[in-house]
Amino acid sequence: MRAHLRHTAAQLKLPFGERRMTFNSRRAQELGKWAEDRGHGRAFHQAVFRAYFADGLNIARVEVLKEISEGIGLSGPEAEAALAAGEFRQAVDHDWQRSRAMGINAVPTFHLRGQQLVGAQPYAALATMVRQSL
Repeated sequence: MRAHLRHTAAQLKLPFGERRMTFNSRRAQELGKWAEDRGHGRAFHQAVFRAYFADGLNIARVEVLKEISEGIGLSGPEAEAALAAGEFRQAVDHDWQRSRAMGINAVPTFHLRGQQLVGAQPYAALATMVRQSL
């Protein structure tokens, strides 16, 4: 799986490092919702991707998430407060419930009109899925 991810990342020119640990992304998901609410969702998600997959940082740590937030122009203390208050906990719970209802149990999963592709997929596989769904 890791070799496939590395290959796909190289094809897409995405950063991909030698991450040795898997970290819980729940806090990052909640903070992602917070960043989206402030118009910085895309930048946050890209920064978390780089932090996790390229730099091997522990995105479960509040300090790491604060630094990521500050790096994209958001307030680190406000990010920490949002996590402590659980501002977006329910929104992430809802996303997880919806995913389970759709039979999604891995990321990424591409779902289109009853079809699913699981894992990092080449463009050709996604194009085929779209053509078949038309």
